[in-house]
Amino acid sequence: MGQSTNPFFHTHSHGGLTHTHVDGEQPHFHGALHLRGRVLPGGEEDDLWISEGVIRTEPVEDSVTIATDCWIVPGLVDAHCHIGLNHAGAVGAEEAEAQALTDRDAGTLLVRDAGSPADTHWIDDRADLPRIIRAGRHIARPKRYIRNFAAEVDPDDLVATVEEQVARGDGWVKLVGDWIDRDKGDLAPLWPAGVAKQAIDRAHELGARVTAHCFEEQSAAELVDAGIDGIEHGTGLDDATIETMAERQVALVPTLVNLENFPAIAASGEEKFPHYAEHMRALYAKRLEVFGKAKEAGVPIFAGTDAGGTMAHGLIGDEVELLTQVGDTGFALGAASWRAREWLGVPGIEEGASADLLVYDTDPLADVSAVKNPLFIILRGRIVKAR
Repeated sequence: MGQSTNPFFHTHSHGGLTHTHVDGEQPHFHGALHLRGRVLPGGEEDDLWISEGVIRTEPVEDSVTIATDCWIVPGLVDAHCHIGLNHAGAVGAEEAEAQALTDRDAGTLLVRDAGSPADTHWIDDRADLPRIIRAGRHIARPKRYIRNFAAEVDPDDLVATVEEQVARGDGWVKLVGDWIDRDKGDLAPLWPAGVAKQAIDRAHELGARVTAHCFEEQSAAELVDAGIDGIEHGTGLDDATIETMAERQVALVPTLVNLENFPAIAASGEEKFPHYAEHMRALYAKRLEVFGKAKEAGVPIFAGTDAGGTMAHGLIGDEVELLTQVGDTGFALGAASWRAREWLGVPGIEEGASADLLVYDTDPLADVSAVKNPLFIILRGRIVKAR
């Protein structure tokens, strides 16, 4: 192998690690890169080369070695993220770009956008921004969700609206499964179970998967029985629903970083809706028990931050840390990396795959906080951030 040097790179050695410092980003460097390190999840030491934006497992001539004695991880996945959305609804391209860059610089190189009123397909033409798999726009009933977020329709129009959102998305549809019913003063399902099943069946006929926002118990149980493919948040999952999810491999994205807001949400609704406040506190109190049961049962669990709306972007490292309350570090990191990529059908580290990688000088399986501090972030074969 003929390795070379380049004026953008300066090699350093310390503590057994050799790595190459990059002067800013890499906009003008078009040669091949070389890494030698432990490739996760397997952990075997191996050599990888990056050429023309993809991973190569055979030597590439004139490559520049940027790190050895390192840990190499498939780019992180935020499986519940809303690029193009803020607290008031759809945002313009400038703010959506800033959201995407914030996520990218935290190591999120693949996003499942779980509902956005903005059209972000222009991001697909930007090699410096994360890949997005879209779910179209949230679907909710009128006055039963956050204003300006969702396509708001009555149950009779749910199937037709699912058809519309399948066309806007990339193989996913997002339902709002439950929200506060002000007449009841508590969380309640939005959709009659039979109508929800018709909508889910129609999405499947069109080749799309369906997921749903579900806090409380009934909505999750009914939607899982109806054949849904994913549950977001899932704080109200009961044992029977968990068993069905495990049997059918229905995905769960708990968004733990967002669930930390439940106590404040409960307090804000205490005076007007005391039963709702009590319910939210109860859901929060048992969340880790619920998710632990789901993991033990074999429910596939993935990392999502719920960024956008009222949540900040760039929190994937926090979500991974919180997931260590449910399983070990390998479980938590896999939920945000290799397992999430497999679930979404996007390759990780293999010959010919897009070179979307994080490189660490500390083993993230031994120290989960290392997830927030990569040495290099590499997107489509280009170093987009270096420490």
